[in-house]
Amino acid sequence: MKKATWNGVVIAESEDTVNIEGNHYFPISSINKEYFELNETHSNCPWKGIASYYNVVVDGKVNKDAAWFYPTPSELARSIKDRVAFWKGVIVE
Repeated sequence: MKKATWNGVVIAESEDTVNIEGNHYFPISSINKEYFELNETHSNCPWKGIASYYNVVVDGKVNKDAAWFYPTPSELARSIKDRVAFWKGVIVE
């Protein structure tokens, strides 16, 4: 079971993650949505496509762009469709 935590709170938990480039992508259904705030940030990966980001908000503290996902991943990255990955201090173990 993989668990993502930030600021002492479990924000996602799943036995079904996909590991790509060292990042565990959790099913969107496994995130605790109360801690996620969609924002306007986007980035482009040459082989996965355009990523969108969430701020992670716990106890009034905001971790900007701490989670990302690919709304329409490329064919090469189809295994991460409807999945979310983390960085910026989010602990995945």
